[in-house]
Amino acid sequence: MKLFFSLVFTCIISINLCFSQEQPFVLGKIEKIKSKQLSETRTLNIYLPEGYSPDSAKTYPVIYLLDGSANEDFIHVTGLVQFLTMIEAMPKSIVVGIANVDRKRDFTFPTSIEADLKDFPTTGKSASFISFIEKELQPHIQQKYKSSGEKTIIGQSLGALLATEILLKKPSLFTNYLIISPSLWWNNESLLNDIPKYTENLSKAKANVFIAVGTEGKVMEEDAKKLSAVLKPYQNLKVNFAPLPSENHLTILHNGLYNGFGLLYPKKK
Repeated sequence: MKLFFSLVFTCIISINLCFSQEQPFVLGKIEKIKSKQLSETRTLNIYLPEGYSPDSAKTYPVIYLLDGSANEDFIHVTGLVQFLTMIEAMPKSIVVGIANVDRKRDFTFPTSIEADLKDFPTTGKSASFISFIEKELQPHIQQKYKSSGEKTIIGQSLGALLATEILLKKPSLFTNYLIISPSLWWNNESLLNDIPKYTENLSKAKANVFIAVGTEGKVMEEDAKKLSAVLKPYQNLKVNFAPLPSENHLTILHNGLYNGFGLLYPKKK
C-alpha cells in the first residue's frame, strides 16, 4: 500500500511539473539584413502563418509593414492578420515588419521648410530607403520565403507619406497600398501638388490603393481626400477612400487596416 501511494504521489508531482514548465510564446522571428543602400544593418520582424513550410509548394502574399518594430506596430498588426486569416477573411500571409532606426530620415523626402530642417535635421533620405526596399529587402524576402509575388505595403502618417511616394515614383514595387492618415502636409504638400509629374508612371501602374483618414485636422483630412480624387481617374488603379470620423491619429490604424483588408479581399458570395 505504501508503494502504491508513493507511486501516486510521484505521478502527481510529475504531472504538476509538466504543466508548470514555462515555454516561450513565439510570435515571429528576428532577422538582420545588411544594407549597402543605407550603410547600416536593419532589423526585420518576420511572421510566418500557421502551416508555413519551406518544403511546401504553397506560396503566400507578403505584407511589408513600415513602423514594424516590436514596440510599434508589428505585434498588433500581425495579430489582426492572424485573426483575419483564422476567420478566412483574407489569405494566410507573411508579415515583414521593418524596424525603425530613424523614421523621420527614412520616410521623408527633402524639404525646403526651414522650421522642419531645424527641428528634424536628419530628414530627407527617403530615396535611399526606397532603394533599400527595392534592391535589397524585397529580393531577400523573395529568395528566402515562399512568396506568391503579391506584395502589400502598410504605412501610417509619415509611413503613409512614404507609401504614397513609392506609389507615384515606383508603383510596381507593390500590388496593394494601404495608406493610413498620410502626412501629405510635408514640404507644403509638394508631393500632392506634384502628382501630375507622375502621370506616365500612374498610367502604367496596376495596384489596389486604400486611403483612410480619421478626425485628424482639416489639412490631413482634405489632403487624404484630394489624394484619392486625383488617383481615381487612372483606370488601372483601384482606389478606395474611407473617412473614419470616429477615429483619430492614434486610433485609426487598426480599424483602417480592418476595412482595407476587407476591400482587398471581399467576401465570396
